[in-house]
Amino acid sequence: MVMDAVLRRKLYNPCLLAVVLLVLLFGLAKALLQCLPFAFAAIFEELFFRDFLLKCVLLWDKRCDKRAAILETSLLFGALHLLNLSAGMPVTAVILQSLSAFCFGLWAGKAALDSGSLFPALLVHVGINLLSTYGLPVPALYIDPGTGAMLFAIVTGVLGVLRFALKGYLVKLRFLLSGGKKVETNKDVIPFVIFSDDKRYWPVFEPICRELDMRGFNVTYMSQSPDDPALGNSYKHVHAEFIGEGNKAFAKLNFLKATILLSTTPGLDVYQWKRSKNVKYYVHITHAPSELTTYRMFGTDYYDALLLSGQYQIDDCRALEKLRELPEKECVLVGIPYLDEKVQRLETKETEPHERIVLVAPSWGPNSILNRFGNRLVDQLIATGYHIIIRPHPQSYTSEKELIENLMADYPSLEWNRDTDNFDVLARSDIMISDFSGVIFDFSLVFDKPVICAYTDFDSSQDDACWLDTPIWTATAIPRIGPILCEENLPDIRAMIDAAIEDRSYAESRHEVRDETWMYRGEGAKRAADYLMQKYTGLT
Repeated sequence: MVMDAVLRRKLYNPCLLAVVLLVLLFGLAKALLQCLPFAFAAIFEELFFRDFLLKCVLLWDKRCDKRAAILETSLLFGALHLLNLSAGMPVTAVILQSLSAFCFGLWAGKAALDSGSLFPALLVHVGINLLSTYGLPVPALYIDPGTGAMLFAIVTGVLGVLRFALKGYLVKLRFLLSGGKKVETNKDVIPFVIFSDDKRYWPVFEPICRELDMRGFNVTYMSQSPDDPALGNSYKHVHAEFIGEGNKAFAKLNFLKATILLSTTPGLDVYQWKRSKNVKYYVHITHAPSELTTYRMFGTDYYDALLLSGQYQIDDCRALEKLRELPEKECVLVGIPYLDEKVQRLETKETEPHERIVLVAPSWGPNSILNRFGNRLVDQLIATGYHIIIRPHPQSYTSEKELIENLMADYPSLEWNRDTDNFDVLARSDIMISDFSGVIFDFSLVFDKPVICAYTDFDSSQDDACWLDTPIWTATAIPRIGPILCEENLPDIRAMIDAAIEDRSYAESRHEVRDETWMYRGEGAKRAADYLMQKYTGLT
C-alpha cells in the first residue's frame, strides 16, 4: 500500500530522487547567493538551468529532443518559484511569478540552444532582475527577488549539521592520532536534558525542575527562545541555555549526547528534529490535558516514553501503535504538574468584586474563532457591555500576523493580553470563549468556570486522530464544560454568556471531565521526577 510505504519511509524512485536532489542543491547554492546582488543570482540560475541541467537532460535521455528538454527544465524553473509562498507573498502573485518564470525559461532555453551561448539569456535575465529590484516601471513578469526565503532556512540547517558533523570527525581524528586511546569519556554525555521549543512551556517544566533540583539531580534546560524565563532561574541544579532558533537548534539536538531528553515538542524524527544516536531515551510530556492525537501525523511515534494524564491517552497510543505496527512505548500516568501548580496558586489568590469579564482565548489556524468569526464576534461581545479581554495564541502573532494586527487596529480600546504566564488573566475572568485550544481545560478544570467553544468544524485530516475510528476525546468533553458557539447563535452571545455562568449543571459535568483527564491531582511533579530518576538509574 502507498500509505504503508509512506509510514515506513521506503519510497525509492531514482529518477524522482535525482531531480529533487538537483533542484535542492540548486536551491541551497542559490540561497547563499541571495545575499549578493540580484544580478549574480540571475547568472547562477542561467548557468544551472540553461547550461548544466539542460545538457544533463539531453545526455541522460537520448530519446529526449531539444523541445522536450527545454520544456522539462522550464517546468522545474517555474516550480522553484512556488517556494515564495513560504516567504509570505500572496498566492496569486506567486502563481503569476511562477508562470512568468516558466515562460521566460522556454525562451531562454531556446535562445541558449539555438545560439550555442548563454549570453542572450544572461543579458535579459540580469536586466529584468536589476530593473525590478530597483522599482523601475517594467512589466510585472518574472521577478526574482525574495525567492530564497525558505532556502535560507535549509542552508542554516545544513551548515549547523555540517558543523556538528565536523566536530564528530575531529574527535575520531584525535582518537586515531592518539594511537587508539579513548578521547571521549562519560562526562561528555549530559545526564538529563529538557528541550523547550518556546518560552511559554517553562510553566510546564518548572514544577518538574523544582522537584529534581530539591533531589540534587542535575538538569540541562535547552530553549529556542532567547528570552525564556528559564534562563534566569535560581535553581542550583538547573542550568538553562539558549541553543538558537529553528534549524540551528535542531542541528545541535540531532548530535546531542545525553542519557534522557524530555520535551513537549511533537514531530521527533519526522521533521527537522531527528533522534540522535547518542541519546538513550526520549520522553514526551503533554502540555495540555487533552489527547495527543490532535498533533500532526506521527507526532509522538518515535518517542520512547510518554508521560500522560488520562487513560484515554494510553488507549489512543496503543491503537495507533497497532495500526502502524510500531513497538509499544512506555506510557506512564503522572498527572499534570503545571495544573497542580495553578491550583496551589489559586488557593492563595484573593478575589475582588468586579464587572463581568469575558476572555477570548482562541487557538490559531483556519479553524480558530478569530479566523471563523473575526470582527463579527468582537462586535457582538462589545455590544454585551461586559469587559472584553482578547488573548490571541502566541503563534498567531507569527503565522497570522496580518489578522491580529488588523483586529488590534480595529479595536484599540479593548484589552489585548500577551502575558507569558496566563494565571492572572484566567483568574480574573468569569467566562472564556475559545475553540479547540488546550487553555480551555486550564480555565474550566482549575478555575471551575464555564467555556463557550466553537468546535464543530475541527479538521483532523492531517492529524493522528484521522487514523482512529473512536471520537476525539476533546470533542466529547467540550459540550460538557459549556455551550457550543455557531453561526446561528452568535447574535445571542450575551444570553449564552449569562446562562453558562449561572447554570450549575455545567459545573457537575466539568468535574466528570476533570476526573477523566487529570489523574493524580497534586502529585504530577513528584510522579514525573520519580519516573525520570528511576529511568536514569536503569539506563546507566
